[in-house]
Amino acid sequence: MTRPDEDTPQIPPDCSTGPHRVVLDKWIDCAPFERLLNMEIKSADNGKAVLTMPFCRQYAQGAGLMHGGALVSLADTAVVMAIKSLLEPWSHFATIAMESKFLYPVKQGRVTARAEVTEKKERTIRAEAAVYDDEEKAVFSFSSVFKIARDTRIRGL
Repeated sequence: MTRPDEDTPQIPPDCSTGPHRVVLDKWIDCAPFERLLNMEIKSADNGKAVLTMPFCRQYAQGAGLMHGGALVSLADTAVVMAIKSLLEPWSHFATIAMESKFLYPVKQGRVTARAEVTEKKERTIRAEAAVYDDEEKAVFSFSSVFKIARDTRIRGL
């Protein structure tokens, strides 16, 4: 019989579990998680954004394909950068709903997300993104809804 703590993954000693204060160098910039995934912002302007990310081995699921969470992260981040290009710097907003469709598996190379804000009404923003492989084949589609916070400060950080 194993002890309960043997089945629980251990937190690395150099890992803080928060809360975390993150200060970006620029308004449109990659956060720590996006840097972990090697995302690169190619453009973000006028409600549109293009981001890329390589398919590193660390992003593979058990069958060797790109993990769906990595694709969702890229698409969501591309949408965020498109939204940031329309808002006042340092505004706070968050994803409140998302829908994704996996169209084709990614086996290698680099993926590119192209995002666009499709609607902005008061504090609600709708946006879409498509992710393409190296051959410009659409492999993933994404739509989301964001809400702009009333307060510019996030409490508790």
